[in-house]
Amino acid sequence: MKLAISATGSKLEDLMDQRFGRAAYFLIVETETMEYEAIENLGAAAGGAGIQTAQKVIDQGAKVVITGNVGPNAMQVLQAAGVKIYTGNPVSAQELVELYQKGLLKEIETPVAAHSGMK
Repeated sequence: MKLAISATGSKLEDLMDQRFGRAAYFLIVETETMEYEAIENLGAAAGGAGIQTAQKVIDQGAKVVITGNVGPNAMQVLQAAGVKIYTGNPVSAQELVELYQKGLLKEIETPVAAHSGMK
């Protein structure tokens, strides 16, 4: 299964970015093999970043997102596509995959206030 992690860099050793729509990168990880692809979040500086980022993650085939915070618009897009959203601590992406596989991450069901990632 593919999952997407908001990340501060392009490697599995990089930390999770607490922001969803304005994260620097997304790591798309195949959990069965740990193969991954780093996607630079080119929409991070644009208006509507959360919606654009959510659509990009969906287009990559991710069924799960691991991040810090998700705004209401991004959450609506992800949930409509059946993508589950989990929160994690700012540890490495690799650690987050392991925590997810052990069932130790909390599912996010409530978004943060709109435009929180711009602060």
